[in-house]
Amino acid sequence: MVEITEKDLQDVPLDNVNHPNHYKTGKYECMGVMLETQGEEAVKGFCICNAFKYLYRHKRKNGREDIEKAKWYLERYLELVK
Repeated sequence: MVEITEKDLQDVPLDNVNHPNHYKTGKYECMGVMLETQGEEAVKGFCICNAFKYLYRHKRKNGREDIEKAKWYLERYLELVK
């Protein structure tokens, strides 16, 4: 599980792609908690589905930011299948 310290929270600028504030609670990020509670296979499926969602909607919602989010989820997936 990825642990984030108080110093990490102070040093990280707002980043809606890599570390969105709305996916943090205390010292843990949602992805780490999902891995711990749901397991690797479920999280891999989640990553693929989220990448698809961001690619599907990018022209109608957040453009480049959604493409970057899709890329982020595909990179997480690739990390999990190593």
